[in-house]
Amino acid sequence: MPESEVNSAREAGSDLHLELSPTGPRRAAVAAGLREAVRSGRLAPGTRLPPYRSLAADLGVARNTVADAYAELVAEGWLTARQGSGTRVADRVTPRPKRATTDPKHVATDPKQATTDPKHIATDPKHATTGPKGVTTDSKLLAAGSNGVTTDSGLGAAGSNGVGAGAERGAGGIRERAAAVVHNLRQGQPDATSFPRTAWATAVRRAMSAAPHDAFAPADPRGRPELRHALAGYLARVRGVSATPDQIVVCAGFAHGLRLLFGGGVLSGPLAVEPYGLPFHRGILADAGVRTIPLGLDDRGARTDRLSSHPGISSRRGARAVLLTPAHQFPTGGPLLPARRAEAVDWARGRGGVVLEDDYDGEFRYDREPVGAVQGLDPDHVVYLGSVSKSLSPAIRLGWMVLPPHLVEAVLAAKGLREAWTGVTDQLALAEFIESGRYDKHVRRMRQSYRARRNLLVATLAERAPHVAVTGIAAGLHAVLRLPPGTEAATVEAAARAGVALDGLAAFRHPDSPEPHRDGLVVGYSTPAEHRYRPALDALCRALPPPLQRSARAFDHTGLSK
Repeated sequence: MPESEVNSAREAGSDLHLELSPTGPRRAAVAAGLREAVRSGRLAPGTRLPPYRSLAADLGVARNTVADAYAELVAEGWLTARQGSGTRVADRVTPRPKRATTDPKHVATDPKQATTDPKHIATDPKHATTGPKGVTTDSKLLAAGSNGVTTDSGLGAAGSNGVGAGAERGAGGIRERAAAVVHNLRQGQPDATSFPRTAWATAVRRAMSAAPHDAFAPADPRGRPELRHALAGYLARVRGVSATPDQIVVCAGFAHGLRLLFGGGVLSGPLAVEPYGLPFHRGILADAGVRTIPLGLDDRGARTDRLSSHPGISSRRGARAVLLTPAHQFPTGGPLLPARRAEAVDWARGRGGVVLEDDYDGEFRYDREPVGAVQGLDPDHVVYLGSVSKSLSPAIRLGWMVLPPHLVEAVLAAKGLREAWTGVTDQLALAEFIESGRYDKHVRRMRQSYRARRNLLVATLAERAPHVAVTGIAAGLHAVLRLPPGTEAATVEAAARAGVALDGLAAFRHPDSPEPHRDGLVVGYSTPAEHRYRPALDALCRALPPPLQRSARAFDHTGLSK
């Protein structure tokens, strides 16, 4: 399919996560995936499906394949198709009752009725589609990013930037800026100039007009039912999450969720974590008295295969929870592969614990198929957390926790009798924004914009700094530039003097990490306004170190310099 056709197809319509069988005719696989999504209730009656061109682009199949599958399901009565209304799930289709998951090694599109091998949940990054010229999406090429310094309450999703106006973070920690910031290339921030002002204002007006009177009474700590219902449908359709609205608790972002879970006494430490992450989040946990124990990391993702044998985790008083970023490891960039996902869930079951799934930017992927949520493997042992801080704006303080049923009341008790963190107006507006399809449209538009920015970053570096490799770019809003050993701190300093705000990799490494230090820069290509992006890349290139003088460089199995 020509690239221009793929791009235009992706600009319209809503997202839809399907698990397809890797064998057999593609039309049959698409039809079977859709039947299962409808039968399981993940696609509710009346749900509008994306245009066939859009879904074909996402699945990497021919348009006629999806069109024929749609026609087949219309003929069978699963779907309806009307001129001007699109293709929808037929109203008379009744979802089958859901059962609890029995084995995470057998996963289907009904997350609670597992039938498909988890090898097919995600595309192995070793076989991912090749990105821009000279770019690899192999998760062996590890990346990293974020700084974790904040000037506000810091209630953001993983990867939020939170850098104060008067501080700079580099390999050596926080320090005063050497120069005023001219070019902001910090990771974790969406382009503020692209906020959908008109569409959001429309959503606010419609939500206020339709709001019941009780919406303006003291707020329910669960969150507005309109938003929880919209989120349940959206997360099932796009991320493969299995939940009822009653399992969803609205919060003010990922950090707020951490505070409720650990500061509120719902969960206790120690907590197993990935070897790279936000220092700010570790600070929240430390304030709650929670010790974090870092796992290792390799080309398959976090070493969840060692959860059961790690002495600090597997002991009687060891960890009963693990915090992971499975769709796009933060900050290294690769997905957690299926076997490691299953091992994490197996461990949580055997331990009587939970997996905390931080899905901070799962909607932004470019050179690989969508990766479904781990929560679908076992909703009783996974806490799924997300927010709109990357997809919409960190200024809209809205996030969500999809909780195992046995944790809902404890989280509500920690939150209090009344909602004190998020406003009803924003909750109702977001519900309308999702239900109207405008949220899908915005995410698709920004996905294309960020993909173009990523490609420009890669092309610019290939031309002006070919000795600097770019990694971790198959998804997300940032890239990692691999640097020669021993050059990270000086490069961060040079960038600061040139007015370029960015972060070094060392800032995100857990102090007790078993992983050796890797020199690199974290570059947020989503952050600058469109008209400031090229000048920012020019300033970045001028701050980069020159090539090493020796003829060859050594790299370890991760693709990062030794």
